[in-house]
Order: sequence, then structure tokens, then C-alpha cells
Amino acid sequence: MTAASPRRPETIAVTAGRPNAAPGEPLNVPLVLASNFRAGTADAPVTEYSRDGGTATWHALEAAVGALEGGIAAAFASGMGAATALLDLVPVGARVVVPTDSYSGVRALLFDGAAVGRWNVDQVDITDTAATVAAIAGAGSDSGGRPADLLWLESPTNPLIDVADLTALCRAGREAGALVVVDNTFATPLGQQPLALGADLVLHSATKFIGGHSDLLTGIAVAASGDMAGRLVRRRQLAGATPGALEAFLALRGLRTLPVRLARAQESAGVLAARLLEHPAVERVRYPGLADDPGHALAAQQMNGFGAMLSFEVSGAAAADAVCRALRVVTNATSLGGVESTIERRAKLAGQEHIPPGLLRFSVGVEHVEDLWDDLSAALAAG
Repeated sequence: MTAASPRRPETIAVTAGRPNAAPGEPLNVPLVLASNFRAGTADAPVTEYSRDGGTATWHALEAAVGALEGGIAAAFASGMGAATALLDLVPVGARVVVPTDSYSGVRALLFDGAAVGRWNVDQVDITDTAATVAAIAGAGSDSGGRPADLLWLESPTNPLIDVADLTALCRAGREAGALVVVDNTFATPLGQQPLALGADLVLHSATKFIGGHSDLLTGIAVAASGDMAGRLVRRRQLAGATPGALEAFLALRGLRTLPVRLARAQESAGVLAARLLEHPAVERVRYPGLADDPGHALAAQQMNGFGAMLSFEVSGAAAADAVCRALRVVTNATSLGGVESTIERRAKLAGQEHIPPGLLRFSVGVEHVEDLWDDLSAALAAG
């Protein structure tokens, strides 16, 4: 690589979003705790209120994530705040196509909107590319032949870890005239770049892998175009879903170590998935890094690594709950993407009827892989 060559993502995560490289300047953008700023003039306008123009702390986080995704980022108060802004980009009565297996919070938001006539929602099996393409074009359901206005994609999906053919589906969405959004939370900007695969917009719950320490709520949307980014910022300004100063600072701090955290976690995930596959108490393992996983070939083609999220199934809800109770290193808790490993039986939550009752979603952290395995194998034996 020559000096003029593009920097690799691992380097961008460390170097992007830094202040001026001048003597005496800090290495990090400071934590800006300010809601308002001294007024400018007509000849020299400035940001006067943080909700309108953001702060240097927000901008540093946005610059770093935007550089990793190859787009223009806008930070929000939470992943759901960012998701709401993305959905606000479509008109009343829009037709939205969404995977049946996808983040329950987004689907709940969609169903609430559908109930009051905000939009119409069609759910699809994202692993069936042909059927999804047909749904995008308006075939089937109650669409009356109307193409989708918004295609919402997620890959790998939450919590079944299904893999979508992002290139084919993004192309189909754009051909239908739909806005194409990809939730990239599980893959992270290091593991997948949906804008390069044809998406218009990318969503991250930065609460998860980007923040990485289970200590903040932040969401980030990334747009392929300046016009779309401007519309997102406008939605943030009007709806008030602005990130906290400390949260933005911590999210950027977390992003700096994402390359090493993700490398360790996904290496361990591969080891644990292979061992779980052979365990007599485990009925199925869902992880695209396994050679016989249905999503393996696609994930190998469109991802850089197979990620740190996996799911596995035991004999039923009681057995899954028993495993969660018996664990001592892995924490039975919701959310994911932190340095600590967490596990949860997702079917216990409302709106998760499609999930096998014995499925456990497992976010692999950075603990020693043998300690994680000792804990899992003991819990499976106890269950």
C-alpha cells in the first residue's frame, strides 16, 4: 500500500473524527457540554443552538462512522430515534417491506404506524430472495400491485441470524423506486458496508457494538447522499432526537477499539459455534461462519468476517431458561455488542411468535474463549 492509498477500516476507526493536527491541540475532540452558543452575524453565521447544528462532539462521532460506512452520518439519541427519522422520510400511506425476522422494536414501531394509517407493512422471509423481490415489486399480499416505497433490510437478522442477499435486494428496491435501508448493527461498519452494496441508508444502534461497553444509548443513520443526510438532520432537529454530549463522546471512544474488540469476539464466536454444534443438548446453531449454515456462502461474499452474534436452540423454553439461570460468566441480559458476553431467550418477548421457544441469542464478548466454553458447557449440562 502506497502513502496515497486509502486507509484500511481498522485505521479509519482510530484516525477519523480527530481535531486539527496542530501543536498543542488535544488528540480527541473535547466533550462539549453546551446547549447554546454566542450569536454570530449575518456575514458570519454560526450554530447558536445545539439542536439545530450539533456540537463538535457529535460531529466527531458522525465523521468517524460516516468514514467507515462511506457516507454521511447523523447521530441520534438512540437506535430507535434514528429508525424513526428514517421512517419519517416516506409519505403517509407508504408501503414498507420489512423482514419477518428483524429487530422487534422497529417492527413494533411499524405496526403501531400501520394501525393508524401511517403506512402499510408487508413482512417477508428475507432468505427467500425471489419472493422478497416479488414483494418489493408489488406482487402478492394486499399491495394491489403497488411497489414498495421503503425496503427495510437487516442482515444478519435479529435474532435468527439469517443472511440476506443485500446486493440483489438493494438492486430490486432501487429498481422499484424504493428507499433502501439496511440495519447494519450486527455486522458493524467493519464487517459490512451496505452503501457499497447499493443501499441508500444505513442504521446503527450505536448502543451496541460501536459503543461496546453497555453504558450509553445512541443511534446513527448514514446516508449515501448529502441531500438525504440533510433530510435526516432536519428530522432530528424537528423531532428533537438529539444525542447526549456524553453519549456521543463515549460512542466515539468505543468506536476506537471496535477493530480489536470485534476481531476477538468473532474469533471466539466461531470457536463456540463449532463446539455448540457438537453438544448433545443443542438442537441447532445459527451462525454464518459455520460451513453448513444456510447463509454461509452469502456472508462470505458480502461480509468481512462472520460477526460476533450467534443463536442456538435447546429443547424448549424451560431448558433455555435453565441455561440462562446456570450461567456465571455469560450474563443473562438483553441488548448486545458489549465487551461482556450476554445471552437472552428472545421468544419470551412480545411480538416474537416466529422465534423457536428454545432459541437463545448469544452476543459473544471479549472474555477468554475457554472460560466462555466452560461456562456454556456447565450450564447446558445443568439444564
